Amino acid sequence: MLAHMKMRHTENFTEIIVSLPGADDMGLGRAIKDKIVDMGHTVQERLVNDEGEELYTFEEAFPEAHPGMILRGFRSLEDMTQAELAARLGVAQTRVSELESGKRRISLKMAKQLASIFGTSYKSFL
Repeated sequence: MLAHMKMRHTENFTEIIVSLPGADDMGLGRAIKDKIVDMGHTVQERLVNDEGEELYTFEEAFPEAHPGMILRGFRSLEDMTQAELAARLGVAQTRVSELESGKRRISLKMAKQLASIFGTSYKSFL
């Protein structure tokens, strides 16, 4: 097994980048992390793609996002107005507006209705 490690020192930190081949070597990555934590340090992990670019979670990339934004996106992809969606759901257009703006939470029942309309998983809207 060939592992690569880079270290970069700044004024207050040392950045350690470890590249391990294969998914089976994640145990070694966990062991390194556990040892650093045992020494009293905090570990901040960041996943990278094959090109070495850092990957971010949806929450990190869009910290103010909410399920209503997903709803708006699906509706826009289908070129559907709020009024058209409201009619299909059997609710007032103002309800769709409130859902999209985040003023009203999307219930499980509503999420399942939306999933049926847009042909996706209800989990997209929760």
